[in-house]
Amino acid sequence: MRLISWNVNGIRAAIRKNFEDFLVSCEADIVCVQETKAHPEQVEIKLDQHQVYWNSAERKGYSGTATFAKEKPLSVQQGMGIAEHDTEGRVLTLEYPDFYLVNVYTPNSKRGLERLPYRQEWDLAFLHFLNGLREKKGVIFCGDLNVAHTEIDLANPKRNAKNHGFTPEERAGFSRFIENDYIDTFREFTKEGEHYTWWNVITNSRARNKGWRIDYFCISANLRPLLKNAWIMPEVMGSDHCPVAIELSLPD
Repeated sequence: MRLISWNVNGIRAAIRKNFEDFLVSCEADIVCVQETKAHPEQVEIKLDQHQVYWNSAERKGYSGTATFAKEKPLSVQQGMGIAEHDTEGRVLTLEYPDFYLVNVYTPNSKRGLERLPYRQEWDLAFLHFLNGLREKKGVIFCGDLNVAHTEIDLANPKRNAKNHGFTPEERAGFSRFIENDYIDTFREFTKEGEHYTWWNVITNSRARNKGWRIDYFCISANLRPLLKNAWIMPEVMGSDHCPVAIELSLPD
């Protein structure tokens, strides 16, 4: 089973940039997208093999997640079941026989860090949500987590030490996932730096590969025997982010 996650920075813009072709050519069983910035009725998309499930923000043109899946899930849940966290369409969970798949678009702390306190509340609530799912079966969560975890996950760590996306508080939030036995799948296969998933468009940093790795696939430790590969797809254009992917070998 191949799973892909991609912050498309607007699903309607992505469709104009050949997202439908990508959906076919990537040969993924499931594609999770973040920052859809749309409600379903605003989107025209041709789907040959996938069904699409949505969690849109109450505010139009903002945030949102969607999951494209070839196989119908056992259940679908929008949000975490916490009213204060569920108005922005940031969490979408599909249940399958062997795992829960959680598509997440983590809140950005913003340039002046004005949303950092909320972000810390969010990280704790999201971890609690994941742990609740894990009591029933294995958990995969993927998406734009809006944090570079370690210094090798961004091009200029010293310059960004106090900037949103690399504050000690945000990095500690990600470390808490690791401490709770979730695995950063990419780091199971690739240990070196200079692998990024987001680049600043204004400074043309993608051409120079001066970016940040802020998009992830993480799995609960009990799913590790099923993990066969994890990689980044920087060659895929159409957003300021690129897709990330994993492959699992599921039992018959």
